[in-house]
Amino acid sequence: MIGLSPGLRDALQNWLDRLSALDGASAHTLDAYRQDVAGFLSFLAGHHGGSAGVQQLGAITQSDMRAWMAAARGDGLGARSLARKLSAVKSFARWMAEREGFDISAILAARPPKYSRSLPRPLCAESAFDMIETVPLQTRADWTGLRDAAVVTLLYGCGLRISEALGLTGRDAPLGDSLRIRGKGGRERLVPVLPAARASVAAYLRACPHHRVPDAPLFRGVRGGPLNRRHIARVMEAVRLQLGLPASATPHALRHSFATHLLAAGGDLRAIQELLGHASLASTQVYTAVDASRLMDIYDAAHPRARV
Repeated sequence: MIGLSPGLRDALQNWLDRLSALDGASAHTLDAYRQDVAGFLSFLAGHHGGSAGVQQLGAITQSDMRAWMAAARGDGLGARSLARKLSAVKSFARWMAEREGFDISAILAARPPKYSRSLPRPLCAESAFDMIETVPLQTRADWTGLRDAAVVTLLYGCGLRISEALGLTGRDAPLGDSLRIRGKGGRERLVPVLPAARASVAAYLRACPHHRVPDAPLFRGVRGGPLNRRHIARVMEAVRLQLGLPASATPHALRHSFATHLLAAGGDLRAIQELLGHASLASTQVYTAVDASRLMDIYDAAHPRARV
């Protein structure tokens, strides 16, 4: 953190500690926030030819904000990434303003660049089923094939993130009617477990050569350690090529498919938000755009007037 006063360094660390303790932010999120805010403060230090301190933060002008954003775009930073950095800077500035009592209106007035939100790219139901059926054929040992099938079944059948599926432990087995999942930000949710998912996990556990230990990962690697998420990604990549599926057919696409297929079947948006563990309904509403886009594709392909 070049050009930052000791007081500002301490303030930044205290803010991160608060995010960790009260908001349950993950280590990855905290590291991203640290880099975003420290980069902004370091820019200010260089921009003004000195070191950035607590009082300098309260003297930031709109011109300073425009200069920082222009420099970031000049370095090739995309609109989405800059919007994320600006959000982190505003959050830190609000916290500092509450502590120090200075005016941060210039920071809060800065508008993020416009960008088009990319839509999730789910698989159709048939492709998701084909994926699950083909995954266990990619490994030599029967038990590892059953393991990989159980993981992808949980991704699609329960809408889990890959980190959430691989974060299950021996205490979670045998699976019941629901799973208590701790997701992003430490938020807990109850997720119903389909009979097919319970059966798939049970088949894996019966075949697994490693003893189930309450505090050990449920899904084990060949040597008994935790299963690496990259393994599931590689297996799905191989299946994707075999089935002729697009490059977007990743582990996370199965979670997208879970949400999209529920919505298409008439699922309530609020209920889907709870099942996915989204903090904001806005994160879930993106699937309504996906469903509308799918309907338009069907219309364009099938409606007689669309082909005139």
